[in-house]
Amino acid sequence: MTRVCVIGLDCLTPQLVFSRWRNELPCLSHLASSALAGPIESTVPAISIPAWTSLVTGVDPGTLGTYGFHDRADYGYLHMKLNSSQDYEVPTLWTVLSRAGLGSRVAFVPQTFPPKPFAGFLIAGIPAPAALLPHTHPPELASELAHRWGELGLDVKDFRQQDRMHLWRQVTALTERNFALARAWLAESDWRFFMMVEIGADRIQHGYWQYLDQQHPRYSADAQQGRVVCDYYCLLDREVGRLLEVLREDDIVIIVSDHGAQSCRGGLALNDVLVELGYLRLRGAPREITALRTEDVDWRRSRAWASGGHVGRIYVNVHGREPEGIVTEKDVPALLDELGAALIKTRGPRGELLATTVYRPSRIYRNVRGIAPDLLVYLDDLAWRAIGSVGHSSIYEDGSTVGLDGASHSRLGTLILRDGRGARAAPAGLSLYDIAPTVLDRLNVPIPPYMIGRVLY
Repeated sequence: MTRVCVIGLDCLTPQLVFSRWRNELPCLSHLASSALAGPIESTVPAISIPAWTSLVTGVDPGTLGTYGFHDRADYGYLHMKLNSSQDYEVPTLWTVLSRAGLGSRVAFVPQTFPPKPFAGFLIAGIPAPAALLPHTHPPELASELAHRWGELGLDVKDFRQQDRMHLWRQVTALTERNFALARAWLAESDWRFFMMVEIGADRIQHGYWQYLDQQHPRYSADAQQGRVVCDYYCLLDREVGRLLEVLREDDIVIIVSDHGAQSCRGGLALNDVLVELGYLRLRGAPREITALRTEDVDWRRSRAWASGGHVGRIYVNVHGREPEGIVTEKDVPALLDELGAALIKTRGPRGELLATTVYRPSRIYRNVRGIAPDLLVYLDDLAWRAIGSVGHSSIYEDGSTVGLDGASHSRLGTLILRDGRGARAAPAGLSLYDIAPTVLDRLNVPIPPYMIGRVLY
């Protein structure tokens, strides 16, 4: 009886696993040497939501209608909502398997709150409210988990603001608890598909990457702090090894990350750029750095505005769509071309041309559902963050700025697929979309025609 176990390790970075620390990660290295292994392309945008949701559904973010942790709640300018499982209708892997009569156990996968019914057990992942009760399927599972494991925190709170050693202690405690629970669940005999996602590598790398990369703008040669990311990878390696001891030799194991990490080289005040270029008009010059507010914008004279994050998101003020829209629908394509051409010429603080890519959702997704950004912007191939606030004395927050994450995301995550077919190089063009059809193929369940990936052999 074939079983598939997916171990999701958020932000696990391929150059660290397959090269830099290969000799320090005996479990992952052994798996990689006897399996299909290599980098795997993330979604656009390359962030945890929607990447994990695309992985477990086999469709792109446009088809999901989910473009980040937060999306516009309506067309009323700056009103945003936190995304949840109710924001997409495409069935997850465990729902498809449930319809085929196969049971699953699923733990901590992002964007699974509130849980939807299926044949199996689930603990929802981030983002979710603090109370445990609505996090589980079935609901009564919550009290059983609380009795055995105590309060099941899903994430480290305020990880960007914490003292770093406190961050280390919290992340490692959460990781050890999550893997202990996973081992207990894997020991049960009621599943054909198991999946967990561990968020810790993402949190550790955001906090400590500047001690790891000597080319980082804020690099600090602190020997103790410089070992933290490696020490955490070694912890993950040991925990994966302990999971494998619970599994059968013939169980299919997929270790995968949603994206990788790289040095955060700086931040670009994208709305201030739009002000400089004349696309965004404010009612007055801000006296200090402040969040963009609806009342501060002269919408009757503004054609576009932006929100920040790992990926810049630009919205057009469309007549008949936004309350005070001024750009006619027929003029939108030309405006997007104009904006894209301007943004790909973006330069850094020393005059260097940033490797910027601009994506139009209507051109990269099979469908565009929900309220999508009109443009998605990768600044310097994600090495620069987009900043949504206004009133900056300079459009640049360079990489030496205190408060910026140590790490940004990168396009490539990590894949190791152990399925008894031996060592082989990862095929070109490997993507997160390939995971769902591969799981269904291995479990001999028909692959829905809407899935856009390929089966990995």
